[in-house]
Amino acid sequence: MTTPGTRPTPVRRFAELWARHPRWALALKAAVSAAIAWAVAYALPGPWSDYAYYGPLGAVVASGSTVVRSAGAAVGAVGAILVGALLGRLVDFALPPGVLAVAAAVGVGTLLAGWKRWGGLGDWVVNAALFTLVLGSNDVLGYTGAFPALVAMGALVATGVNLIAPPLLVGPSRAELDRLRDILADQLDELADGLRADQLPDEDQWQERWHEIRPVLRRATAAVDQSRESSRVNTRARRHAAALERVLLRASSLQIAAEMVDDMARHVMTWERAGRDDVAFGPAVRPAVADAFERTAAGLRAEPDGAEVAADDVRDAAQTVRAAVRAARSDDGDDYFAAGTVVLALERTARAISASAAAR
Repeated sequence: MTTPGTRPTPVRRFAELWARHPRWALALKAAVSAAIAWAVAYALPGPWSDYAYYGPLGAVVASGSTVVRSAGAAVGAVGAILVGALLGRLVDFALPPGVLAVAAAVGVGTLLAGWKRWGGLGDWVVNAALFTLVLGSNDVLGYTGAFPALVAMGALVATGVNLIAPPLLVGPSRAELDRLRDILADQLDELADGLRADQLPDEDQWQERWHEIRPVLRRATAAVDQSRESSRVNTRARRHAAALERVLLRASSLQIAAEMVDDMARHVMTWERAGRDDVAFGPAVRPAVADAFERTAAGLRAEPDGAEVAADDVRDAAQTVRAAVRAARSDDGDDYFAAGTVVLALERTARAISASAAAR
């Protein structure tokens, strides 16, 4: 991560760009694994070398984004191919070549492919059954042994390459967390603008200001989960443990902030809109809420060295809203339940901003 106020070198910029796009590293390692698997398979004696292309196929199947996924894909694919190859041989033994044999291999293979333990690689049961039935009919023993063995060899090569150069997917998580932070701040700004309007937005106008936070939160959570997974069986994990820990802490705090902002947006858009007699805030409380939303958005966007001050500012804004609610209650006797909920959400968001700053 670049220190604020310093200009990153071209090498550092490239390294950060590379870290944010793990697909590039995945493509490079898949290409290297496939090339190695092809060279090994082609150097084997016949009939194995006759089917050398199955080595790169195994490497591609097992080229996962993490070491754990790579190993899991290798085991799942090889297991599915072994079962499919055995099924193809049984069908070839029991039925004459033709439509009925193909139908039987596909039908039974599809049933077997539904086993959850394949981990999404069950289709290889059907593929292997068809390959063995159709392509291996002229070389029963050679093809049936070479097909799964070469795929297994390629998968082992890909897993080994991943072990030598294991990915640590911190960069993509940082990018997704930044995206989540930005949409939270944008949503708060939209709420503040709506509350400051000369006339409150109606239901349709509020919907135009609505930001879909939950899909962005799900993507960020998935990216962080992948970062955590990438640290397993990873020789680089200890060296970058602090960076990973910061990502996990920041993700936890931003998840709380996302839940609070989403909750506040739903409350405001439901209870503080044109056409309602029992609005959440009313003219007495509305300006303080709008100001608190703007200050919270600024707190979310604050740089790490200023985020603690920004968090204190959000706490002050929440106290201002609380005081405005108390004054309004004493004047008109209403309960201002939705406004009280927003105060609590603001206070929790302030704590999340503070925690997020500490993790960056």
